[in-house]
Amino acid sequence: MPPPKDVVKIAIQMVGAIPQLIDLQQTKPLASVLKDVCDAWSLPNAEHYALQYADGRQTYITESVRRPPTSPQPHRHGAHRSPVPFSLQNRGEIKNGSILRLTTSPDQEAERLYSGIQSNNSDVKTDSLKKLASLSQDVTFAQEFINRNGLKKVFCIVEEGNDTGEMLAHTLKAFMELMEHDFVSWETLSAAFIKKIVSYVNMNAVDASVQQLSLSILENMVPTSRVLFELVKKEVTLDRLLIHLQVTNAQLQLKAMALLIALLLSATDAERQEMMDYLREKNIRQFIHKNIIHSSEPLADEMAHYLYVLQSVSLNLHERRMRTSMDPYSQEQRELLQSLRQTAFESESEAPTSNFSTERRRSLCAKEFRKLGFVNNSNPAEDLRRAPPGLLALDNMVYFSRHTPNAYSRFVLENSSREDKHECPFARSSIQLTLILCEILHVGEPCSETAQAFYPMFFGQDHFFEELFCICIQLVNKTWKEMRATQEDFDKVLQVVREQITRTLSLKPTSLELFKTRVNALNYSEILKLRQTERLHQEETLAVPVLELRERLKPELLELIRQQRLLHLCEGTLFRKISSRRRQDKLWYCRLSPNHKVLHYGDVEEGVNSPPIESLPEKIPVVDMKMLLVGKECPHTKEKSSGKQNKDVLELAFSIVYDMEEYCLNFIAPTRYEFCLWTDGLNVLLGKEMTSERTQTDLDVLLSMELKLRLLDLENISIPDTPPPIPKPPSNLNFCYDFSHAEQ
Repeated sequence: MPPPKDVVKIAIQMVGAIPQLIDLQQTKPLASVLKDVCDAWSLPNAEHYALQYADGRQTYITESVRRPPTSPQPHRHGAHRSPVPFSLQNRGEIKNGSILRLTTSPDQEAERLYSGIQSNNSDVKTDSLKKLASLSQDVTFAQEFINRNGLKKVFCIVEEGNDTGEMLAHTLKAFMELMEHDFVSWETLSAAFIKKIVSYVNMNAVDASVQQLSLSILENMVPTSRVLFELVKKEVTLDRLLIHLQVTNAQLQLKAMALLIALLLSATDAERQEMMDYLREKNIRQFIHKNIIHSSEPLADEMAHYLYVLQSVSLNLHERRMRTSMDPYSQEQRELLQSLRQTAFESESEAPTSNFSTERRRSLCAKEFRKLGFVNNSNPAEDLRRAPPGLLALDNMVYFSRHTPNAYSRFVLENSSREDKHECPFARSSIQLTLILCEILHVGEPCSETAQAFYPMFFGQDHFFEELFCICIQLVNKTWKEMRATQEDFDKVLQVVREQITRTLSLKPTSLELFKTRVNALNYSEILKLRQTERLHQEETLAVPVLELRERLKPELLELIRQQRLLHLCEGTLFRKISSRRRQDKLWYCRLSPNHKVLHYGDVEEGVNSPPIESLPEKIPVVDMKMLLVGKECPHTKEKSSGKQNKDVLELAFSIVYDMEEYCLNFIAPTRYEFCLWTDGLNVLLGKEMTSERTQTDLDVLLSMELKLRLLDLENISIPDTPPPIPKPPSNLNFCYDFSHAEQ
């Protein structure tokens, strides 16, 4: 007879005693359980003890999950989030075979450490702060310590202390862990405390771990209020952050970049523009391109994310001009427009236009604007009324004319001398190309919270967007000539140009020069070859006999994909903690056991890539898994704001519901690829179909390879849609050889 669901068999340890093996009744009050355990070891005062997990983070066992009584805190990208329940492993989550430890209760430990951190003995004080930094990760202990006004004592140690070594590092670590639970708002910090933290960032002779923690504290502080943002921006200069970015310590470099990104995201548009202009003056892009992207050390995921955000913030500075239509009454904008005409045609005019009548001058201007490729040549401002791309298209054309005047003049004059139907319209092409580049580079879109895809060449060039436009507008003219296009082919040409740009960008060229070389090599004939190859492949695979063969091969290949998914789950993946504002500080690992029966998971330190399965203390038996939730169905996404910033989080979120549908293990996948592999693998474990888009992609690739191998002998032989007819049976079978009359 199976044991009742509310009874679990566990072991309880205590230093210097023989472990107890007990049947824990989950319906029995925790105080009564503790009294029974203490009585077995003849320990008085059971209320002074508590149970905690012996492995992993050693969380205290409590009756229920507690919530922080605070107002919503800003998310790291600016979106507000509601307080969330802590992922506390309460007693209801204790499983058969769990190992617990009898230890001092959280209130007793909090009281002891509260006294210890005030000790006059430096060794006792340091040890107490070290223990405090470790225990503060537990929400139960943190609440007990804060209730004793312990956080105020931590403030005092920082504000009044002069130590800059190990003791201070433990103090700042403890502060960070206590603040992580959101019991106390960041806005309650005193000016003296903040200035002290700032001083550690601005000092030269300070331990690196202290500077890392100080930068992390300021990073968390910046998004919480406008007052704190302005204070940090004033006290920690961009020059100081640039100094930290140039150190060889990768972690210190990462924390400095994190604070820089937090400042940029919290700034107003005007402040952001000012900060980016200053960073440009200091050649930050060139430094990042040389010392971070092309460093001998591999680029960390967190740094890749920050570089993506920096690229996105920089490109989004173009959004205002992109969304602003041209004002025909603006003198400045009219002068920019006229400068395009003057640069192209000033040497053509033999007589000064001032001698012409107003009507003659207007007619000449209209003719020249028509040669420039404006649709409305009598009032070219009308062409720039569409937003996007708005004034950004005008900016690009002016930049092209001023920085590459020879190429600009050649483009315009070359096309103005062609037949009307074959001329490539410069202005119309520039407007449409600017729109295409904005779409490809996601100008005006909010930063993703998890993306890491940045273009290395972005950091190798100032005025990246404008320089990219200069290359691509010449590509338009080149492709136009290759296609022998007419005005009716305009959309077709720009479609080819878009394909040339996207295919080249997917190769991640490291410089604009390399991009220029590759995009020009990908000419129209190459595009046609690629399209033809893809089309022939599609036609070949759509023949009726081939479709039948595909269907026969599918089950075998789907089984191969299932095995690959399970193998990936066995290798495991590193995930970020979902309840933390500090993505880089909270990591956990999850992997499937080799026999596919248990899911192991647990917290890990930064830099641990593939921890052994024995080091992951938490377990979920596969038989206890009931269902898989994705996207908006997940409990941890329902508690986040529904703004645009969280769209990417929704696309990467999934949860396992287990143990009678009472508990959930929540995930945020690091990439869409990992999301697909994990959701597929979990569906396989649940006996369900794999539903991710990656499954279809992998199946198509495998089917394509298998079909090509099987059809190799039929190359250049057309496959009929229907099988050849089977001939009618003969009228007699006398032609058959009779073996019974074999020759003797």
